[in-house]
Amino acid sequence: MQLRAAMQAALERLLEHNVPSANLAAELLLMHVLGQDRSYIYMHPDEELPIEKLDRYMDLICERCSGKPTQYITRHQEFWGLDFEVTPAVLIPRPETEHIIETVLDLIGRKGLSVQEKFRIVDAGTGSGCIAIALARELARAELFATDISPDALEVAVRNAQRLGVGDRIVFLESDLLAGLLKAEFLATFDFVVSNPPYVGHDEISDVQREVREFEPRLAWGDLARGEEIYERLFPQAQQVLKPGGCVVVEIGYNKKDAVLRLLARGWEQHEVRPDLAGIPRVISACKKG
Repeated sequence: MQLRAAMQAALERLLEHNVPSANLAAELLLMHVLGQDRSYIYMHPDEELPIEKLDRYMDLICERCSGKPTQYITRHQEFWGLDFEVTPAVLIPRPETEHIIETVLDLIGRKGLSVQEKFRIVDAGTGSGCIAIALARELARAELFATDISPDALEVAVRNAQRLGVGDRIVFLESDLLAGLLKAEFLATFDFVVSNPPYVGHDEISDVQREVREFEPRLAWGDLARGEEIYERLFPQAQQVLKPGGCVVVEIGYNKKDAVLRLLARGWEQHEVRPDLAGIPRVISACKKG
């Protein structure tokens, strides 16, 4: 079967199962099977797909039809222009989370500082390591720590850091948020605390996409009683490890802005809410009062 015909057959099957972004899934899975980029597919539409690769492609299409995310099938997801390994042990990085990186860089600029300065940063609940690694690539002299309560997630993050050339610049710790850093040598020493924590409450689970609900680690996305419990624990810890003037930068759920800002009412200043490209409040930052 030719590439064009194979992709069309795959697309029809995906559409039959109401798979979101079916065109993209058909493309990405064919690229994965071929080991080629998107341009190759469209430059060689009449190329014959060997039967073993066709069978493999259709098997992967069936996996996607079951609800399994494309990223877990290919084990890859792009974030901040970097290629990350993802497994079912970690949350799949989303484009919206890139606003955390943008916010940190903006705060550095607004403070009149250079990206070449030596910052100390911790990423709480690092998952795949995408935030910590992206910051390490942007801030050449930064000292980074990344925590996660899941040892399986940390294994993925370590592999990503090593493969992306920053493995020697990030200290990975198995820790519940910042608990592992509440020691004398770390108190009041950090410039930034960043996090994309779980924030989905019990009453919001029915709104969560099937791919997330059934396949991504619930520990990483929520199923909390109210949704803001993680922030209630994280912000007091951040107060302890941040320098005066140091900043916390967190991703929030679409309806969490007011609750999170209330938690930052005391002991914090310079509050800022950054919307995502859809105009939804997505990242909140605040700085520790001096």
